[in-house]
Amino acid sequence: MKSVRSANLAGLIPMIERAQESHYAVGAFNCCNSETIQAVIEEASARRSPVILIVGPWEMPLIGARMIAEMTHYVAAGADVPICLHLDHATDIALVEECIEAGFPSVMIDGSRLDLDANVALTTKVVELAHPLGITVEGELGAIGRVGESSPETGEGGALTSPEQAAEFVRRTGVDALAVAIGNAHGMYTQLPELDFPRLQAIRNAVSVPLVLHGGSGTSVEQLQRAIAIGISKVNVASEISCAYLDAVQYEAMAKNGLKWYSHGLMDAKSATRGVVGRWMDTLGCTGKAPRRESS
Repeated sequence: MKSVRSANLAGLIPMIERAQESHYAVGAFNCCNSETIQAVIEEASARRSPVILIVGPWEMPLIGARMIAEMTHYVAAGADVPICLHLDHATDIALVEECIEAGFPSVMIDGSRLDLDANVALTTKVVELAHPLGITVEGELGAIGRVGESSPETGEGGALTSPEQAAEFVRRTGVDALAVAIGNAHGMYTQLPELDFPRLQAIRNAVSVPLVLHGGSGTSVEQLQRAIAIGISKVNVASEISCAYLDAVQYEAMAKNGLKWYSHGLMDAKSATRGVVGRWMDTLGCTGKAPRRESS
């Protein structure tokens, strides 16, 4: 198997290692169509920010991995900031292979619901597949749940990351970045999460790879900035984008503007997405942090 690589897209690790060294985080924003892809890249260019576009298994059925990659490559060709396309929360190797072949420079394999040995085995297989092709790999240890399915701190089946197991996991797998569970959850919080900062500090002391916070939507600025100061260098944002996008294309919203044509509604959704992305870039401190690169 070979990867379809492009000079237009950046690797994940140099981007977030730079963030780790300079104490900011890079935003990773869910995308699934042309409007969201354009919105994220255009806002990154306007704010001189590095950026990560993430696509999960639930979004692939819309247009597929190859079309997402081609659209991202096309839009990225006109930008001069670092842009990474990253597969989010894959649980099977077949999807990882599909995305690598399509041109994704970075992938995540999520074996967090498995026991430690099974998670290590699955993640190691992906590392062995990806690294010879220059593809970076994010793993997850400790299960990040969903808001509303259990408590807002851990979600359904949530389990906090053990610092000792994190050190073992990174050593045994050779993974490039680690997503941690420290009280965060996917979805929009019904009450503010309480992140476990002593645990995060212990994980940071135990491993040297960049750390990732999933479930950023709704987290307070204070907690985000404290997590970044300790060592979080990539923050995933999905639910806030979804809410802003859907609000913009609701019938009631369009009716207020005289029932515009549906393309106008999509333009409003793109604008709303840019608003969320820009606010997050400022919060994470990545605005203005992009080194210039030559556009193709």
